[in-house]
Amino acid sequence: MSSPFLQAIHIAFLVIVSVSIPASHAAHNKSPNLNTTVLDSPLLTKKIGANHTIKVDINGRGDFTSVQAAIDSVPEGNGKWTIIHIRKGVYKEKVHIPENKPYIFLRGNGRGRTSIVWSQSSKDNIESATFKVKAPHVVIFGISFKNDAPTGVAQTSQNQSVAAYVGAEMVAFYHCSFYSTHNTLFDYKGRHFYHNCYIQGSVDFIFGRGRSIFHNCEIFVIADQRVKISGSITAQNRQSGEDNSGFVFVKGKVYGIGGVYLGRAKGSHSRAVFAKVYMSRTIVPQGWTKWSYTGSTENLFQAEYKCYGPGAETENRASWSLQLTDEEAAPYLSVDFVDGQKWLPAWL
Repeated sequence: MSSPFLQAIHIAFLVIVSVSIPASHAAHNKSPNLNTTVLDSPLLTKKIGANHTIKVDINGRGDFTSVQAAIDSVPEGNGKWTIIHIRKGVYKEKVHIPENKPYIFLRGNGRGRTSIVWSQSSKDNIESATFKVKAPHVVIFGISFKNDAPTGVAQTSQNQSVAAYVGAEMVAFYHCSFYSTHNTLFDYKGRHFYHNCYIQGSVDFIFGRGRSIFHNCEIFVIADQRVKISGSITAQNRQSGEDNSGFVFVKGKVYGIGGVYLGRAKGSHSRAVFAKVYMSRTIVPQGWTKWSYTGSTENLFQAEYKCYGPGAETENRASWSLQLTDEEAAPYLSVDFVDGQKWLPAWL
């Protein structure tokens, strides 16, 4: 019998090599009852309206061979959308979009085709990150971000290996993927939107205090064999009732290998909502945990709404968790939660 690790690799490989139906094919199978809008690269390019493109090609057939070099070429204080087209290839580098370079559209050739990969663990989450975005008004399409540092020793200073750090307002990811064994996506602060993304990890692998929507995303769990406790998909760090941050997952699915909680209480008002999400048995019956949090559960907002699948059974859920009514769930089901109609180029 194969080991859980080999099973995880096999399933992840199947996910990576699977491809979506091309828009040209879908156009011949339209149904009047379906929303046929596809949030693809041509649509985003049209909505952004940029007229300047910088080409990155690892084989030297572009303006740069390095993603970071292309970003460095964008003027400080940039006020017009600039497309950085990153062609197919594995770019082994750390990439940083600094605060003074907004209005950048990083356009890859598709997740699994365009990849940015680095290998670093650190006691500092931000330092370890393969990709860092600190500038507002950034859009990313079709790129895989990976931190392939070996799994470190649990609960040590070398255990942080972040794939992406998002620390700015108005940042959107479309059709991207994020890979690490631990602390995969540091959704630190600001309003963010993730559409049709794939996120893989084990313990606290989506964490921070961002105000973010994960729309139709795949969450793939690989159990951390180093620890006896079940891991957590989210560790949202909301500290007060006046804080408007929170993680909202709308549609999509959660599946994988080993048991995991939907989230743990990182802050006293930790807020995470799963709405209309398919959950496999990888979600443990309790659903939510306050692991390492010793305060009151009175102000936690760990909630679900019309989720389905074997992992969505509510009978043994944590006593403080919530099953929302239609009225209670409504504020979390649209891009208005992140003021998206004011800044997103496109959404469903």
